Amino acid sequence: MSTIMKKVHTSSRLEGIGEYYFSRKLREIDDMNRAGASIINLGIGSPDLPPHPEVIRVLQEESAKPNVHAYQSYKGSPVLRKAMADWYLTWYGVELDPDKEILPLIGSKEGIMHICMTYLDKGDHALVPDPGYPTYSSAVKLAGGSVTTYQLNKQGDWHPDLSDMHKRISGIRENGQEVKLIFVNYPHMPTGQLPDRKRMEELVSFAREEGLFIVHDNPYSFILNDEPQSLLSINGAKDVVLELNSLSKSQNMAGWRIGMLCAAKERIEEVLRFKSNMDSGMFLPVQLAAAKALGLGKEWYEGVNSIYRRRRVEAFSLLDLLGCTYSKDQVGMFVWAAIPEGMTDGYALSDEVLYKAHVFITPGGIFGEAGNRFIRVSLCASEEKFAESIRRIREKIPRSI
Repeated sequence: MSTIMKKVHTSSRLEGIGEYYFSRKLREIDDMNRAGASIINLGIGSPDLPPHPEVIRVLQEESAKPNVHAYQSYKGSPVLRKAMADWYLTWYGVELDPDKEILPLIGSKEGIMHICMTYLDKGDHALVPDPGYPTYSSAVKLAGGSVTTYQLNKQGDWHPDLSDMHKRISGIRENGQEVKLIFVNYPHMPTGQLPDRKRMEELVSFAREEGLFIVHDNPYSFILNDEPQSLLSINGAKDVVLELNSLSKSQNMAGWRIGMLCAAKERIEEVLRFKSNMDSGMFLPVQLAAAKALGLGKEWYEGVNSIYRRRRVEAFSLLDLLGCTYSKDQVGMFVWAAIPEGMTDGYALSDEVLYKAHVFITPGGIFGEAGNRFIRVSLCASEEKFAESIRRIREKIPRSI
């Protein structure tokens, strides 16, 4: 006798949540490579440079010890928390209590989800930038919250319009719903825009007046930027700011999955209530190696940035070839550029370059509607790969100059 199993449906929380764009696109690129295409990937921001040799040495030596393989503290090693506090004081001028105001994360991406799950009830709103990191919206929706976008544009120097944001918040509250979180990201990804201190002060004051938490995603502050900044350096910021940071970009440790949440003691305790039910801590040797990485001096950052500067010159040349326009003042490990007139959108330009020249660049539309007429080029590729990309585009796309 046969039975027909009733179909099990996915959770309603996945409605409107698609597979991450890069997950889909990299599968397509893998298929093209298997067919012999040899795609040059200038899309994703995964550092191709290694961590400092001393960081790798610490990992190797600590991993060989017999007593480091057990479950770890949910709050992370005291050694790592102290290194994170020292790093914040040295580079951002921010004092943090390593025992109470820092929570190590298995990558800062998980922190976005933890914060949303900690604070958002069904129907609660979070303000999310457009263009901005797609994970902000996905995490809000997965937590049961509602996304309200605020648009950034070139005319406004890619900064939020706080008066417009106030109107949006007021409208939501008039309908009996709550707004709890604002996501901001400086240096901004994908546009590379830096904040000035006045804007940071205004943002903190705005959050205090509106009764909101700011979630500041801060992984790019060391890349092609001589003055790293933290929103927590603003007077009174700990009352309203939860800041995420990461070793993925600044220390070339993206695959190691090491991030941090920095905030007031109460916020750390609240987020830990959720996080402690999700994982069992990081491998101790990874934490100790991360502590070593955070102690690296100015010469480390200067060395990494000297490479990115040379690559950025090549990225500018590639974009010139495609007829794109861009600001040379942007920072971070990407270059954000407007597509030429006549192109439908960034997706069209990205696909043309991929299918004709076998070079992948990111369409700006994946970051929101405001990014539709832009593309983003990653600096996480060698100068040789940029030179080859330029050669292919010049040869395969006839209109390039």
